[in-house]
Amino acid sequence: MTVVACAVDSGCLLGEGPIWDGAAGALYWVDIEGRRLHRLLPHTGATTSWDLPEQPGAVAPRGSGGLVMVLEHGLAAFDPASGDLEWILDPEPELPDNRFNDGKCDRQGRFWAGSMHGVEPARATGNVYRFDPDGTVHCMIAGVGIPNTFAWSPDGATMYLASTLERVIHAYDYDTSTGSIGNRREFATTRGEDAFPDGSTVDAEGYLWNAQWDGWRVVRYAPDGSVDRVVEMPVQRPTSCMFGGDDLSTLYVTSARTGLTRRRMRRQSLAGGIFSVQAGVSGLWEIPFGG
Repeated sequence: MTVVACAVDSGCLLGEGPIWDGAAGALYWVDIEGRRLHRLLPHTGATTSWDLPEQPGAVAPRGSGGLVMVLEHGLAAFDPASGDLEWILDPEPELPDNRFNDGKCDRQGRFWAGSMHGVEPARATGNVYRFDPDGTVHCMIAGVGIPNTFAWSPDGATMYLASTLERVIHAYDYDTSTGSIGNRREFATTRGEDAFPDGSTVDAEGYLWNAQWDGWRVVRYAPDGSVDRVVEMPVQRPTSCMFGGDDLSTLYVTSARTGLTRRRMRRQSLAGGIFSVQAGVSGLWEIPFGG
């Protein structure tokens, strides 16, 4: 039996983007609608939160120190020690209604992130960007709805990207030397089910773990896209997942309470919290942003 426990009853409106900072021994995640960044130090149980000027989408450790994150209108550097935020660039100044959503670093230290329409998510005004350590930015996919699941196989040769509105996770061939993608194909889908694929991570065995919005579950997919395991969650809207801890054996799962009625909240009072799952497998170390 897979053990699921509440690690932090954080009450996030839209908890998202968990990332394990191995150097700091810390789990970071964001509350998009709450405009906050959170940190958990599992060794002590201590939590810290920072208010942000815009809705954050995703965060990653930075090789030169601190963090890098995407907020509504672009990429920024953040120093947890001082709380200082420094804007780096906005690749979409002509799209003021867009906001950045999910994002993560590839195994070479490039930061990928996707944008979406901040008011009408069904409008495919979003784009997927690759931010390179040399300061350049590249639009890799244009005209998307809600991009989620930036994840890579252990060898980095396969990239996974979810289109939440389409209820599909795609796989791409990934050129680790250039960061280019190709040969898009359908990896897994939740069509016909009451679940939407949201954020993901990959374990050391090359299996993809996907949190499924409105599905009350996290699903582990084999490299061929077949369902290997379903972990039932005590909340309706798990949003993303990330392995953490000293041996990367704990799967942390973020969740949301936004849009839930009072009646539904009575059934899931911990919605918006962070959950820990003893999954019986370990994850992979995250690579910091190289810029």
